[in-house]
Amino acid sequence: MNSRVTLGLAGLFLVGAIIAGYWGLTLGRQPVAAEPVATPVAVPVEPAPAAPAAVEDPSRQPVVVLLRDIAPFVKITAADVAVEKVRTAPAGSLGNVDQVIGRTPWRPLSAGTWLSDESFEPGSQLSRMIRPGERALAVAVDEVINVGGQLAPGDYVDVLLFLRKDEVNPQPSAQLVIPAVRVLVVGSQTGLTNDGQPTGAARSDDERLKQEQQRMAARSVVLAVPEPMLSRLMLASGAGVLRLAVRSADEQQLAKYWAGQNDVATRLDTPRRELLEFSQLSLATPPRPMAVAGAPAPRKATVEVIRGAETTPPTP
Repeated sequence: MNSRVTLGLAGLFLVGAIIAGYWGLTLGRQPVAAEPVATPVAVPVEPAPAAPAAVEDPSRQPVVVLLRDIAPFVKITAADVAVEKVRTAPAGSLGNVDQVIGRTPWRPLSAGTWLSDESFEPGSQLSRMIRPGERALAVAVDEVINVGGQLAPGDYVDVLLFLRKDEVNPQPSAQLVIPAVRVLVVGSQTGLTNDGQPTGAARSDDERLKQEQQRMAARSVVLAVPEPMLSRLMLASGAGVLRLAVRSADEQQLAKYWAGQNDVATRLDTPRRELLEFSQLSLATPPRPMAVAGAPAPRKATVEVIRGAETTPPTP
């Protein structure tokens, strides 16, 4: 190949290389487009739905209830009471704390007790278990008189009297002293007051078990005795042995009492009160005394009358 041709090709390649290098240098100086930065998009946050306002049940009624035990003659403060909504408010209950704050009870009140005007009236629980014309009288009992320990407040019993044979009573006798009297207290267990409120109600299983044991082992019971029969029961308790006979619950005597009929003992009372002597229990006349052979015949009683010096013959 000719040297001139070679030099021409070399020059051509040199020029091409210069052009390519200039082009590459120009492209390297151009600014690099910045990569787009992702812009955070604010997502609207919906507020949490508000809790629906509590809708009071119009059928519930407010009742003032004690939060703690209150001793007698201690004024009630706002910290001692609260208002509770109940479906059925007890009769006579108070529904506003302003009606009780500053008032003083005459007897101890237990926590959880609903308050009424009677809570601040004087008188013991026992006096509020009877009505005018009745008297609460305690009678000593044992396991037999207490009907085997099964007697409970609210039962109706007949009071029986047994008289032994002695110098005054030639024959043993038994009689009905008072019929249908209401049992108020057995041992330490009491019934309901006249306003239907329980007295001394147990608040735990242990207390209920203790009250049940005391009821079964009671040594006294308290009866609601009509006032006219009070002295009769007192005399009977000292004259002989008393027994309590429980009447059937089917007679509904307690329901009649709550309805205002508290004269059942007076209505069932009779003048004789079923007095029975021992000789009458066999439903036959007493046997005649047997004659003993060889015994002298009984002499007839004679009366001799003396008038001064005269004597009247004895009359047979």
